[in-house]
Order: sequence, then structure tokens, then C-alpha cells
Amino acid sequence: MKIALVAPSCTLKQEAADLVTALAATRRDCELAIHPQCFLSDGHFAGSDEQRLSALREVMEDESVDAVWFARGGYGSNRIAEAACSDLSVTAMRKTYLGYSDAGFLLAGLHKAGCEVAHGPMPQDILRDGGEAAVTRSLDWLLTRDRAGVEPSISYPVQAYNLTVLSSLLGTAVEPDLTGYELLIEEVSEHYYRIDRLMYHITGSANVRGVVELRVGNMSDIPENDPVWGSDEEAIVKDWCERASINYGGRAIIGHDAANRVVPFGRN
Repeated sequence: MKIALVAPSCTLKQEAADLVTALAATRRDCELAIHPQCFLSDGHFAGSDEQRLSALREVMEDESVDAVWFARGGYGSNRIAEAACSDLSVTAMRKTYLGYSDAGFLLAGLHKAGCEVAHGPMPQDILRDGGEAAVTRSLDWLLTRDRAGVEPSISYPVQAYNLTVLSSLLGTAVEPDLTGYELLIEEVSEHYYRIDRLMYHITGSANVRGVVELRVGNMSDIPENDPVWGSDEEAIVKDWCERASINYGGRAIIGHDAANRVVPFGRN
């Protein structure tokens, strides 16, 4: 199976690329192709919008590629998402796409277009403590659809997003249809007041109010609130779900950490 890496947001670190390449080389069933664009730099981004979009469309149209693995998160995939997910060829539609965090813009648009997508660890995650196990979960799922690394308590058609990304998706051309889905959310490095504000926004959406249930993953590296907020992230999510008559389904094992599980969109 040939897996292509592209970086729709920020530059992939060479150390991560080397470690993931070595890990993939131990798998007889895996051919890993890292697009040179992953190492470009244009300010914040892994190349200009045009370069990032061109590299993504190139691997999407490559008939030898079976899966596209987004190299890392950061910020930037929203700037190319609508163009990347438009007018998809049969070749692009046949591929599997995997990533999370900022890549959620692409996951939403590609899933909406009918592609197979999953939220899960990316190559850059190999630099985390325990990162090799996280990246291995994604490789195992991509190569064999191994369910050992899949979020264990999924019981409905499901989609998973970073909370900030989901909030930004609402009202756009690549907004996902969430009606009848289980919705999983996670967040990193946001104050409690911002998590509260984001929950106000997403639970005010008629689209989000159509979910079967909403579950919260890890919300990590939360900065100190001044003044003290007085509750935690789960209490915030529960409160806004109750206000919007959304069923709160408990916790999920997703987030910006090495425990992050794979969540294939759709029925599982």
C-alpha cells in the first residue's frame, strides 16, 4: 500500500519525517512517499497556498497512491480546503485521507464529497512522548483497518473535530452535515472562556443540534484563567449541551496527545 504525505498547513520537521520513514520501513505492506512540499517554508506555512494546494491535488490524482496522510497540523488547511475538495476525480475519491487538528477542514470537505476519511495521529506526532505508538495506530488502521487503535466506544455514525476548527467550519462551503452523527470534539491551548465561547457558537447551530450525541475528548494545555473560571471543560460542554437540548455522551479518547485514537468517519 502506498501512503503519500503532504503538509496542508505547516512544515513537517525533518526529525519526524526520518522517524516515520524508519517505522514504515519495518512494514512489508507499506510504501511511504513524503512529498517534497512537506519541507517547504513560506512564513507560517509549508509553502504558499498555491504550493500546498498543488502538492495535495498532485497526490490526490496519483493513481499509485492509496492513502493521503496529512503530515501535521498548525494552521493553513482552511485556506485551500474549498479548492482541494472541489471537482474531485474518481482517482481522488478512491483514496483514504487521515489527519486531525487543522486538517479537520479537509476531512470535513472530503467526507462531504463522499471520500473515506478518518481523524487520527499524524507523522509529526511521533515527536511526542509515546508518539511512536500513536503513529503506529494510524499506520495499522491505514494498512489493515486494524480496530485496536480505533476510539473504542463509538456506537453511531461519527465525525470528530478540533473545537476551534469545527466552529470555523460552520457556515462555510465545506461545513459538514452532522445530522444523525455522533460528534466528538477536542481542543488544545485554549482558555476556559474561549472554550465556553466556542461551545456557545457550535451549540447554537441547527446543524450541530441535529447530532445524536456530543462527546468531549481531551482538552489539554489549558492556560490559567484570570479571573479563575470556576469549572472545567467537561462542565462547560455539558452546560451548553443542556442549553441546546443536545445529548451529552461522555468522554472520548481523542486529542492533541499520544493517546489520540483513530476515528473513521461514518459507520464503524
